[in-house]
Amino acid sequence: MKNYILLFLLLLPVAAFSQINIKVLDEDGKAVAQANVSYNSQNYQTDKNGFIKIPLADSEQALTVQKENYKGFSKVIKPSPKTQSVNILFLPTAKENEIQEVVFQKRAKFKTTDITSVEISTKEAQAVASLGGGVETLLKSLPSVNSNAELSSQYMVRGGSYDENLIYINDIELYRPFLVRNSLQEGMSIINPDMVSTINFSAGGFEPRYGDKMSSALNIYYRQPEKFELSGEASLIGGRLSAGFASKDKKFTGIISGRYRNTNLVLNTLNEDTDFNPRYFDLQSYLNYQFNDKWSVSFLGYLAKNDYEMVPKKKEVDFGSLLQPLRLTVFYNGQEDDQYKNMMGTVSVNFKPSKKWQLTLDNFAYQNREREYYSIASGYILEAFDENGNPTAGYDAGGQIDHARNDLLVRVVGSQFRTKFSPDINTDVEVGAKFERETIKDFTNEWQFIDSIGYSNPRDFVIPGQLDASSLNLNYYIAGQNNITPTRISAYAQFSKKFYWGDNRIFVNGGARVQNWSFNKETLFSPRAQIAIKPNWDMDMLFKLAAGVYYQAPFYKEIKDLTGAFNPDIRAQKSYQVILSNDYEFQIGDSQRKPFKLTTEAYYKKMENLIPYYLDNVRTRYSGKNNAEGYAYGIDARLFGQFVPGVDSWISASYARVYESIEGMGYIPRPTDQRFRFTMFYQDYMPKFPSMRVNLTLTYGSGLPSGTPVLFDANGLPDYLAAYRYQKTLPAYKRVDIGLTKVFIDQKDNKASGDFWRNFKELTLGVQIFNAFNINNTIANQWISDVNSTPHIYYPVPVRLTGRFFNVTLGFKL
Repeated sequence: MKNYILLFLLLLPVAAFSQINIKVLDEDGKAVAQANVSYNSQNYQTDKNGFIKIPLADSEQALTVQKENYKGFSKVIKPSPKTQSVNILFLPTAKENEIQEVVFQKRAKFKTTDITSVEISTKEAQAVASLGGGVETLLKSLPSVNSNAELSSQYMVRGGSYDENLIYINDIELYRPFLVRNSLQEGMSIINPDMVSTINFSAGGFEPRYGDKMSSALNIYYRQPEKFELSGEASLIGGRLSAGFASKDKKFTGIISGRYRNTNLVLNTLNEDTDFNPRYFDLQSYLNYQFNDKWSVSFLGYLAKNDYEMVPKKKEVDFGSLLQPLRLTVFYNGQEDDQYKNMMGTVSVNFKPSKKWQLTLDNFAYQNREREYYSIASGYILEAFDENGNPTAGYDAGGQIDHARNDLLVRVVGSQFRTKFSPDINTDVEVGAKFERETIKDFTNEWQFIDSIGYSNPRDFVIPGQLDASSLNLNYYIAGQNNITPTRISAYAQFSKKFYWGDNRIFVNGGARVQNWSFNKETLFSPRAQIAIKPNWDMDMLFKLAAGVYYQAPFYKEIKDLTGAFNPDIRAQKSYQVILSNDYEFQIGDSQRKPFKLTTEAYYKKMENLIPYYLDNVRTRYSGKNNAEGYAYGIDARLFGQFVPGVDSWISASYARVYESIEGMGYIPRPTDQRFRFTMFYQDYMPKFPSMRVNLTLTYGSGLPSGTPVLFDANGLPDYLAAYRYQKTLPAYKRVDIGLTKVFIDQKDNKASGDFWRNFKELTLGVQIFNAFNINNTIANQWISDVNSTPHIYYPVPVRLTGRFFNVTLGFKL
């Protein structure tokens, strides 16, 4: 009964406890401990973190904060709102005219001025039970992020495709593999949770310093160790080892991490007889050297090699309905052998001539080599069953050959210059420019042949027994040999300001970016603006508005049409975005807990020059033409807080729609139209045994549209309008992943006994239960045609995801 009462309370606004939260920092952003605080005839001192909570008086009182060698601070505190935050910048007494109170204070080490950004804890990213990547798994639990593939680190945001998301590590833009067509091939996420210090994610309306994509921006900063450290983990599907160090004078720091994964055991939970041998390996390093207070240099390196081998043998899929149960039995011959090799290196030079100026020069190089080779022949039987489960006459029997010899080389080399000027703690001016030279070498040779009862398909129907004089046609054939070396130039400028308007706190951020790409000779201009208002109310409310023009700058996938050629006339896709959001913080239960936060966002996108695309598992295949327009809208909600004291959890829900009209044929749902999504990330521990910890990730998402069984018509021409003729919705996606951990050693809470065990900071044993309820989710449809019918009937055969899998992990930190 208590649980139901607690759940009821969580969903209702609750009166906040009356208190003042005070944070005192010095000009370097470090905490000021033992600062003397006087308020309501009482004296207090800040703790080692420069923080203190004091009761709020019932009447207007003066607050003073003082410490020796610092200029004192004073402010009159009104009796409302009931919860107030005062962030104070303490400056030496010589600086009399500097601003002392910070209007908004970010806790992150790397400050962000983006009000649409959500900060994600690195601790949760390391602890969450995940197959595709810890950071991305947490992203998928946010209300605006969709993904129906547990083995993939890719995601869709607010109706956008997998390719519409920006990813940065240390402000350097990253690229994902391009030829990956299903989540089995993908391997590990490029983001290594062991190396991460800060995670910021924006689901739209992001600031001008981020690049030209239409959906989201994920910005990761890697950390700098303060002393020697060694950590690792071993499990049934792989392992990792990370080492960090710092010199005695802390000038030279570094962290190096290697990971290996083989998901063969997970893939064996698929309902098919297939030999898998997926091997994924990566090595990353982040090195820093501080010459003096003004100059520093850093290096970020990344090397990854993914090998995916598959030898299919047999597969049986039961589908259909109770009234018409169907079974597809497929026998295979052949194999698939794919390779993906990624390399990246970045050297950054940082110069801080003063506390107000910061200049950075990044020189980077990225290379991605991909090979997708397969030749697989299959023979299939499509059967129906009677009410007793006995097979009746088959609908179809036939064969199919899928063949590909695809090679891709993508190389990007360039430099970017960034500068930030901060005349005071509440003002930032940022300017940046980037030059990139891109090399894309693409060789495509991909085709599919379908034979059904002795006849090639597509073909006109011929009465059995009569001679078919038509040509032997492939279902589709894509061939191309492309080699381009374009250049891309971009620049941005933005201004951020925090100030008071009466008793209300205001934050504004505005600017624009421009980009030019020599391949299509198009120049983009993208103005963007953000504003946040925190009214002086009893309730702790923050209102935010973001708007702007956002482009999807074309790259390899967008410029390649369905024949395999590059289209030099392709234009950037364009969207007009408006996002309105509200943050409401309130207290429940123990006042020592962090306040709960309820975030609600409503958005609308108007899109032009769209390039229609088709989802093939997790591959996005574009038509290569700007012949569509569309729009998207939705509302998101997220309740964040400590449901259990000391650990963060959240609940998310969203409703969204995204439509497109291809060549004026009328609006239909886009392939990423997922109407409703509910997710929960929950952490708990046993009160009597706090070393026993659990995290749970729950996801429910309504089914995505799945159509377009053919990409080409009977004449071998691209069929852009097939989506209007074939519309099918996939089943809802339902999944629960559970992580159970026993902490044997945690030096933060208790000291280990014995000389050997004292060397360990942490030692844990974990059990991860993936897909705990063994739900057979569907990621796509394989379309099988019945050539005996006129016109042909296409049956959507579900392509199912992995089943339940138990993983055991052993982790340590030294």
